[in-house]
Amino acid sequence: MTLTTAATLCIAIGIIFNALGVIGILRFPDVYTRLHAETKMATFGTIFLAIGVILYAAGLLADTGDSQYLTLATHTILVVIAIAFTNATGAHAIARAAHKSGQLPDPAVVDRLQEVKKRD
Repeated sequence: MTLTTAATLCIAIGIIFNALGVIGILRFPDVYTRLHAETKMATFGTIFLAIGVILYAAGLLADTGDSQYLTLATHTILVVIAIAFTNATGAHAIARAAHKSGQLPDPAVVDRLQEVKKRD
């Protein structure tokens, strides 16, 4: 019962993060802030949803002893690890491509990539 409650809470937090990320994508003015919202949504929202799935699977594993729930939890952990690494890398690549295509941050306090371009 406690694991089910914790799983429900984690899934609710994940849904809230995803909803806020969607609102950020729709409301933020430029590609960098939208990318920030999308990255937070994909990272925290998905990780909380995955933690909810893991907790729910752990509860079912404890109740039934069926090994399919252990497989579900293991696969979900692998997905969380993959998302943690690929999401940050993908966001960095998209931001760099946007900067190279001329989408400069406005107003930028510090633009290190522009400073590197000027030196070269």
